[in-house]
Amino acid sequence: MKRYYLKKSLQNAKALRNNQSDAESTLWFYLRNRRLNNIKVRRQVPIGKYIVDFLIADKKIIIELDGSQHTENQNIKYDEVRTNILKKLGFTVIRIYNNEIFNNIDNVLEYIVNTYNNIK
Repeated sequence: MKRYYLKKSLQNAKALRNNQSDAESTLWFYLRNRRLNNIKVRRQVPIGKYIVDFLIADKKIIIELDGSQHTENQNIKYDEVRTNILKKLGFTVIRIYNNEIFNNIDNVLEYIVNTYNNIK
């Protein structure tokens, strides 16, 4: 996959990898090293002017984790615009709330696998 991002985005992504949230860390435990159905997942990946939480590059799937701040009006609108831009670039964007990671990890992992399997 070709990389299109600003140099500053790459620096920011590296910093985010070193300061991940508890939800990101928990999900990463299950996704890293192809632990989930041998699916290759990368974390904190720059795409354009955005940095996505997780990327499955071979199927162009973006996994975004959302905390409670994403339920506020201004953040909902920002997320919608961001998602639409990423979709126009050909990505499938799935959003998962942090509480789902902590309370329902098996369903989250199943959702990711099902999404992966349903994209050609």
